[in-house]
Amino acid sequence: MAALVYFRKVSEDPDWVRYEFGDDPGNFSRLLRMEKATGSSAAEDGQTDYTFLKASRKINAMSAEAGQWPDRGMSAS
Repeated sequence: MAALVYFRKVSEDPDWVRYEFGDDPGNFSRLLRMEKATGSSAAEDGQTDYTFLKASRKINAMSAEAGQWPDRGMSAS
Protein backbone atom coordinates (compact mmCIF):
# COMPACT_ATOMS: atom_id res chain seq x y z
CA MET A 1 0.00 0.00 0.00
CA ALA A 2 1.35 3.43 -0.95
CA ALA A 3 1.60 6.27 1.52
CA LEU A 4 1.20 9.77 0.11
CA VAL A 5 1.99 13.00 1.93
CA TYR A 6 1.35 16.44 0.41
CA PHE A 7 2.62 19.81 1.61
CA ARG A 8 2.58 23.49 0.69
CA LYS A 9 4.33 26.54 2.06
CA VAL A 10 2.13 28.94 4.02
CA SER A 11 4.68 31.44 5.32
CA GLU A 12 8.39 32.24 5.39
CA ASP A 13 10.53 34.64 7.38
CA PRO A 14 14.32 34.99 7.72
CA ASP A 15 14.53 32.08 10.21
CA TRP A 16 11.59 29.74 9.59
CA VAL A 17 9.37 28.28 6.88
CA ARG A 18 5.90 26.96 7.77
CA TYR A 19 4.10 24.28 5.77
CA GLU A 20 0.63 22.76 5.78
CA PHE A 21 0.72 19.00 5.24
CA GLY A 22 -1.44 15.90 5.19
CA ASP A 23 -2.57 12.93 3.17
CA ASP A 24 -5.24 14.84 1.21
CA PRO A 25 -4.07 17.69 -1.05
CA GLY A 26 -7.50 19.28 -0.84
CA ASN A 27 -7.59 19.30 2.96
CA PHE A 28 -4.30 19.90 4.76
CA SER A 29 -4.91 19.14 8.40
CA ARG A 30 -1.56 19.88 10.07
CA LEU A 31 1.29 22.39 10.19
CA LEU A 32 5.04 22.04 10.53
CA ARG A 33 7.87 24.52 10.68
CA MET A 34 11.40 24.19 9.34
CA GLU A 35 14.34 26.07 10.82
CA LYS A 36 16.28 27.42 7.85
CA ALA A 37 19.73 27.41 9.46
CA THR A 38 19.67 23.77 10.55
CA GLY A 39 16.88 22.12 8.57
CA SER A 40 15.35 20.89 11.82
CA SER A 41 11.59 20.57 11.87
CA ALA A 42 8.77 20.47 14.38
CA ALA A 43 5.11 19.55 14.05
CA GLU A 44 3.00 22.32 15.50
CA ASP A 45 0.64 19.77 17.06
CA GLY A 46 3.57 17.96 18.71
CA GLN A 47 2.92 14.66 16.87
CA THR A 48 6.14 13.25 15.43
CA ASP A 49 4.52 10.51 13.37
CA TYR A 50 5.13 8.91 9.96
CA THR A 51 3.24 11.60 8.04
CA PHE A 52 5.23 14.38 9.69
CA LEU A 53 8.55 12.59 9.09
CA LYS A 54 7.75 11.96 5.41
CA ALA A 55 6.80 15.60 4.83
CA SER A 56 9.77 17.11 6.66
CA ARG A 57 12.30 14.77 5.02
CA LYS A 58 10.93 15.49 1.54
CA ILE A 59 10.94 19.26 2.18
CA ASN A 60 14.59 19.09 3.31
CA ALA A 61 15.56 16.94 0.31
CA MET A 62 13.87 19.30 -2.16
CA SER A 63 15.46 22.32 -0.47
CA ALA A 64 18.93 20.77 -0.66
CA GLU A 65 18.46 19.86 -4.32
CA ALA A 66 17.02 23.20 -5.48
CA GLY A 67 18.83 25.56 -3.11
CA GLN A 68 15.53 27.08 -1.95
CA TRP A 69 12.52 26.06 0.12
CA PRO A 70 9.86 24.43 -2.06
CA ASP A 71 6.45 26.04 -2.47
CA ARG A 72 4.71 22.66 -2.55
CA GLY A 73 5.34 18.99 -3.11
CA MET A 74 4.51 15.42 -2.26
CA SER A 75 6.19 12.29 -1.06
CA ALA A 76 5.15 8.78 -2.05
CA SER A 77 6.40 5.52 -0.59
